[in-house]
Parts: sequence; C-alpha cells; structure tokens
Amino acid sequence: MQSIISQLFSGVAYMATVEGLKTLVMFVIAGILIYLAIKKDYEPTLLLPIGFGALLANLPPVLESLSPAVLGTAEEPGFLTILFNTGIATELFPILIFIAVGAMIDFSPLIKDPSMIFFGAAAQFGIFATFLVSLVLVGPVFGVTDQSLIMKISAAIGIIGAADGPTTLYVANHFKLVDYIAPISVAAYSYMALVPIIQPPVIKLLTTKEERMIKMASRDSRAPKFILILFPIIITAIAGIIVPMSAPLVGSLMFGNLIRECGVLERLSKSAQNELANLVTILLGITIGSTMVADKFLRVDTLLIMGMGLFAFIFDTAGGVLFAKLINLFRKEKINPMIGAAGISAFPMSSRVIQKMAKEADPYNFILMQAVSANVSGQLGSIVAGSMLITLVTMLSVG
Repeated sequence: MQSIISQLFSGVAYMATVEGLKTLVMFVIAGILIYLAIKKDYEPTLLLPIGFGALLANLPPVLESLSPAVLGTAEEPGFLTILFNTGIATELFPILIFIAVGAMIDFSPLIKDPSMIFFGAAAQFGIFATFLVSLVLVGPVFGVTDQSLIMKISAAIGIIGAADGPTTLYVANHFKLVDYIAPISVAAYSYMALVPIIQPPVIKLLTTKEERMIKMASRDSRAPKFILILFPIIITAIAGIIVPMSAPLVGSLMFGNLIRECGVLERLSKSAQNELANLVTILLGITIGSTMVADKFLRVDTLLIMGMGLFAFIFDTAGGVLFAKLINLFRKEKINPMIGAAGISAFPMSSRVIQKMAKEADPYNFILMQAVSANVSGQLGSIVAGSMLITLVTMLSVG
C-alpha cells in the first residue's frame, strides 16, 4: 500500500515537470484522435487504435510496474515494442495490409476503362512536388546536414500525399527513419481518415457546379473472368521488371486480388477481407500510436512533416482535378473532373467522397464506378511512386 501511495505522489510530481507537461500534451493529442474516431466517425478503425497506442506509450515512466507491459526496456521490451520490431521494422504489417486490400478491390472498372489509370498517375504530382520542396526545408528545419538523410526524409514526407499509410510506412522504414516514423506515419493515416474533410474544399475551389454535374456513361458489367485472373499476374510481372522495388507491395496487393478473382478460394478471400484486414489494422494502429512518444513527437520537425504532408495531399488532389480538366479540352465526351481527385490512394474513401459530391450537385449523377477506377489506379500509382523514390534516393545516395 505504501509503495502504491509513493508511486502516486511520484506521478503527480512528474506531471509538474517539463517532461510531465509534454506527457499531458500527448494525452490531449491521443484524446483528440479517439474523439475524432468515436464522435466524428473519421476512420475509427485507424484513429482509435492510434490514439490509444499513443496513450499507452506516454504513460509516465515513474510507474515502473507498467513499463515492461507497454514499451519496456532494451533488455525487456514491452508488447508494443515487440509489435513494432515484428510488424513494422520487418515491413510485415504493410505487406499483410496490402494482401487484405487486394482482396477487397474489384479491378473490373479499371479494366473496362483503362484510361482511368492516367488519373492514378496524375494524382501523384504532389508527391514529387513535395519531395522537391522538402529537399530545401528539411536541412535547416531539422538541423540535418547529411544530404543522403535529407533525401530520405524528403521522400518519406512526399509519399504522405498519396494518403497511403502502408506505402508511407514502407518507405520510412526502408530508409530506417526511426526518429521520424511517428509523425510521418501519423500524418499519413490521419490524412487518410480526413479525406472527407480535406478533398471537398479543394475540389470545389477548382471546379464549377456545372463541371461537378457532368454525367459519365455507366459500365456496370464485370470484365471477363480470365482477364480478371490474368490481370494481377501480369501487373506483378510488369511492376517487378520495370520497378523492382515495388514488387513486395504490388505483389502482395495482386496476390490478394488473385485470391478474390480465382473463384476457388472464396473462404480465403473472405478471411483476407475481414479477419486479416481487421486484425492487422488493429495491430498496425496501436503500434503506430506507440511511436508517438513525447520526446520524438513534440518537435518542430513534426509540424513541418504534418504541414508538408498536407501540402502534398492537397497538391495530389489538385493535380488529378486539373489533369481531368486538361483532358476535357480535347474530348467531346467530357470527364467529370472530380474523377481526377479520386486518383489518390485512399481506397475506397476518396471514391465515396467523389460520388457524394456528384450526388450533391445532381441527385441523379452516378459516377462511383469511374471514381473507383481512378481510386484503384491511384493505389497502384502510389506504390510505384514510392518505389521510384526509393530507387532514386538510393541511387543518388550511393552516387
């Protein structure tokens, strides 16, 4: 009893220190994430585990009885540290997530209208624009002089713009950015969750109501089964040859899709879409949250990462919309420019947002299939973009 009272007083005293105040700030941030998940329903499967993981990771170190069970020590790692070392440091969680995502994706709309793949490419503009801007800002803001490290950090910041959490994690972990993985991953997953808030104002700024009312021909029928089976196999082979660094992510995405489309693994397909996706999402979210330790998160460079990530996301959205408007200058059958905004990787959130906006402009406008086409092509585009950045930065670093 006396030991418990002593720890209680130690905890109160700790909260009065600078480190204790930082802990309180992290508690508030964790609370905000949990609030957004529960009250606002902003991707609760992501934000709630991240928020609770941040809460666990920032429990005061004076509570020694809790330390081994949460983060632990180098000699005796806690369960969150074990999850990080097992699932993120080894890049296992992103791979498993992509298998689950692949099992959820129907590539029929994209196969029926291959032109949509260009929107998945155009919506990656913000990634490379942010990469170039970050090359200038990272050095002075982060206090980093190593040019190789500056390029690696800039690449990880740029990929946030795709709103693709697994690929962002993959890039950051590939470059061993341990000190920056918390704000980078939190920014990526937060912007995925905030797609319904961030995208509509950008789209409305760049389009007129008449453009948002543009109807597009519906293609409801599915592609032939043999094409749906060949598609993931061919895409994996092409990506592996052209961009070898993309093979782990593209391969896992396409493997999940092949399970879905082959027709003989329905039970495994459902397991990948449900049990695997849910389990890995929970573990991934709480592990990401555990990286949000006050000392590594409450820094000036965190603000830059969050700000540049938002810049990249906005530019990705704008790039897709402006590309669609450019294409319309040369087409008789106009494309609804909002389709371009669905070219980011946030599947299926972005395509839902686009359909909702189309319905607001015209209750009888149905462009969900085209938006999904652009959305799944954006999923592939972000993987290729991330792999290209890894390859480019690796070549320049070696050079």
